[in-house]
Amino acid sequence: MIAVAVLVALAAVPAAFGRHDTTRQTSLQRLDAAVLVQLNAIRTSHRLAPLNLNPSLTAAAQGHSAQMLADGYFAHESADGSPFWKRLTAYSSSSHGSSSVGENLLWSSPDVDAAKALQLWMASPEHRHNILTAGWREIGIAAIHAESADGTYGGRPVTVITTDFGSRS
Repeated sequence: MIAVAVLVALAAVPAAFGRHDTTRQTSLQRLDAAVLVQLNAIRTSHRLAPLNLNPSLTAAAQGHSAQMLADGYFAHESADGSPFWKRLTAYSSSSHGSSSVGENLLWSSPDVDAAKALQLWMASPEHRHNILTAGWREIGIAAIHAESADGTYGGRPVTVITTDFGSRS
């Protein structure tokens, strides 16, 4: 089962999930990298600038993916109900002037590959808009897997991907 959510306009998994084995961690790192490659291929085909990884956005994405799995929910808002853009304040609060952020989310049980994730996001008008927003310059990507996640995920094995988009001027 795959679910997708988005809000336009706009680090690691907690110990509760047990130890990551090296193979799973490597697989998730490859998934993150493949999502970036696929996403930038789509942007390039639409004559848009490719996105660069940003450490602050990546940390925000990692934290949110981990929190959703730990707390058993799937939403842009944090567990305390605060909007997603508040999670990105470390990125957006800078002396560089104005900034904007956006977010795409996806969860799948048990796994998803980059091609499928991008296919699903491109089929959704809101997700597609985020991917094709010309102003975005940076991104954070975090795929996290849990062998069993409660709440929304019904105790199933699940992979959650958070992509946080941003630009600063």
